[in-house]
Amino acid sequence: MADLLTADAVREELGRLPDWSGDPTGIGRTAQLGNFPAAIAVVDRVATVAEELDHHPDIDIRWRTLTFRCVTHSAGGVTHRDIELARRIDDIVRSAA
Repeated sequence: MADLLTADAVREELGRLPDWSGDPTGIGRTAQLGNFPAAIAVVDRVATVAEELDHHPDIDIRWRTLTFRCVTHSAGGVTHRDIELARRIDDIVRSAA
């Protein structure tokens, strides 16, 4: 099982992920895309990365607004796996903008 990050470690990592917020129980971000098809394309790309990492975010889709939440449920909070997934989601969102 992955090791939980401390509150200080989560704050430090969030300092390097400016679009994300949260605490040791989970981290999240919202992204606005240009239109619905662009948002779904981002979700498709995140799904591919999530499968590669064998770690899957919760995703809420509202027209062109996506909300991502990352937490390692089996560990009961945020781990390095969530931070890596958040970085990869940022890369995907940035490339879609």
